Parts: sequence; C-alpha cells; structure tokens
Amino acid sequence: MILLSFDIEEFDMPLEYQGVIPFEEQISVSRKGLQNILRILKKQDVKGTFFSTVIFAEENKDLITELLAQGHELASHTWFHSDFKEEHLAESKQKLEELFNTEVTGLRMPRMMPVSEKAVADAGYIYNSSINPTYLPGRYNNFKVSRKPFWQGKVIQFPASVSTMFRVPLFWLSFHNFPLWLYKSLSKISLNSTGFLNIYFHPWEFNDISDPNYKLPGYTFKNTGKEMEIRFENFIIWAKKNNYEFGTIRNFLNNQNVKKN
Repeated sequence: MILLSFDIEEFDMPLEYQGVIPFEEQISVSRKGLQNILRILKKQDVKGTFFSTVIFAEENKDLITELLAQGHELASHTWFHSDFKEEHLAESKQKLEELFNTEVTGLRMPRMMPVSEKAVADAGYIYNSSINPTYLPGRYNNFKVSRKPFWQGKVIQFPASVSTMFRVPLFWLSFHNFPLWLYKSLSKISLNSTGFLNIYFHPWEFNDISDPNYKLPGYTFKNTGKEMEIRFENFIIWAKKNNYEFGTIRNFLNNQNVKKN
C-alpha cells in the first residue's frame, strides 16, 4: 500500500533562507497548492493523510472540510510551523477536532523535529510519523532506526520510507530531483521490502515557488508547480498499473500487527 501524506502548513520556508514572504502570501501559496492536490486525488480516486497546522486550518476551513468529505484523514502538524511548545501537541489536536468534528489520531512534527514520546502519548495521539530513518547532515541522524512501524512507549512510530540500499530518503526532495523512473524503481524496491510506501509532500510544491524574493535554493523548487502536478499524477497512474493500493495512515496502521519493542 502507498500512503500519500501532505504537511499542509503556512509556506514559511523562504524565511529559512532570508527570503521575503508576508503571512498572507504564505497562506495563499499553500492554499492554491492544496486545491491542486485535492483535484488530482479526487480525479484519481485515491485517499491520503493531511497533517495540518492549526494556523493553516483556521485560514482554510473550506478546504479542510472538503478533504474530509472526500474521505481523507486529518492529522496534526502542531499549531504553528515555525514555533513549537510542548503544550501545542494537545492543543492542536483538540482544536482540529473541535473545528472539524473529526477524530485526530496522528501527529507529524514540523520539519520532522524530535519530540517527547511521553508528551505525544499524553496528548492522546495513537501514532507519530515524524521519523525519517536516514542520515542527512544537520537534519536527521536516524540511520539505525527501524524502517517499519514500531511501538515506542504507548505510541506507534511510523517512519517515512527510504530505499533499502544506503537508506536514500524517498521524500519530497527526491521526488523533485530524481529522474521519475529512478524514483519509481526505488519505490518499488522499498514497497517489496516493507509492504508499504510512506511518502510526504507539501501543498506549496504544487504551486510556483520560483519567485526570486523567496531566495530558495534551486533544488527546492525544481519540478514544482505544474511540473509537480504532472509528475505526481504520473506516479499515481504508474502505481495503479502495478496494482498498488492507496489509503490513509490511520486505516493502514489499524490493520497492521505492529510489534512491541
């Protein structure tokens, strides 16, 4: 099964590179991208999981309502994308449930930040998909972490997918920068090895983010916008032809016998 997930958030990445982008533009860029995602998923009749910040959700209630009506899962991406306090774990879960009358059982930390698993459990989450089991200088050092779901305390850890050899991350940047045939090949090998593919994207990837004012490195916006829409739909069609199924993370984990450590 392929688990498509999307971290829907205010597009504040330019601020990491000393770029300029007002808050209203951060929201509008991600809003347009989310509209493109929902259109493609509806056309292809596949379901996914959306990890939303409260800030983005409050500004886009109509789109969150729409994605829930289409059968997608809503999960938490905490309150803000670039400001985190431990109390945001419980507060964001409660606020999303209150705003949209849905159960929120999953968490993904912004930028896959480490977080206290006791705090995650105390906040009421069932699973946490905030681990990229690879090594990236200055970002992740999880090369020895299991590639399959596992319990940590009272919470299921659901790692993002990586290749079997050398643990090359199959996340959004590799989807943009690898030749699509190579990405498909690595995905197929990973699927055969673990039985699933857990990959994540962002709504702003489905919009044009090449504005020089953002000061983004070229590799972050290569094949974004319309090119991303084409590649993404191509990938879904390829997966269907290979008889892979799609679903939400919550439903997938509910049907797994995840082993205790």
